[in-house]
Amino acid sequence: MEGLGSFLLFAALFYFMMRFGCGSHMMHGHSKGNASGHDDGGSKYVDPVCDMEVETEQGYGKMYRGTLYRFCSKSCLDKFDDEPERYLNKQQTMTEGKHNDH
Repeated sequence: MEGLGSFLLFAALFYFMMRFGCGSHMMHGHSKGNASGHDDGGSKYVDPVCDMEVETEQGYGKMYRGTLYRFCSKSCLDKFDDEPERYLNKQQTMTEGKHNDH
């Protein structure tokens, strides 16, 4: 019976750590330095085509080279599919410009 009690205690601790602790960030994809324009607040992405803010669970998503990008519309997703490097280079240029202003 002692083994069952210990198991249940550790199972509850594991559940709460995964639900509310560090594991919750892994499950929901919150990470720092995401190249897709993901806001560290965890609620928005920036559409690389039109620069519009897109909620995490809204619009269209596309994995490209291991990074998730979100788009406000099917039209923006289609434009990205046609020329992904064009929009990624635009986004990189904008990011470098912000860093050079300081």
